[in-house]
Amino acid sequence: MSLQYLKDVVSLEYDPERCKGCRLCVDVCPHAVFSMEGNRARLDDKDRCMECGACSRNCAFGAISVRAGVGCAYAIMWSALRGKPAPQCGE
Repeated sequence: MSLQYLKDVVSLEYDPERCKGCRLCVDVCPHAVFSMEGNRARLDDKDRCMECGACSRNCAFGAISVRAGVGCAYAIMWSALRGKPAPQCGE
């Protein structure tokens, strides 16, 4: 099963020309948004992104940007910190 949130609303942007193939985005993404294709990362499904920001924080080459703290991950973390029920993000 592939987790997806709202279609075409995620803030994730990827510039493959800036990618140097370090594969950190592949390693840190909790929803497998990226994979490797040859010597560069490939954006497999932008709509799986929960906007946690792990990929952009780990990309030393500026190939990835995302507005962390606006998506499902943010909502889940704040709910937990406030002792509220977690939102149902996706399926």
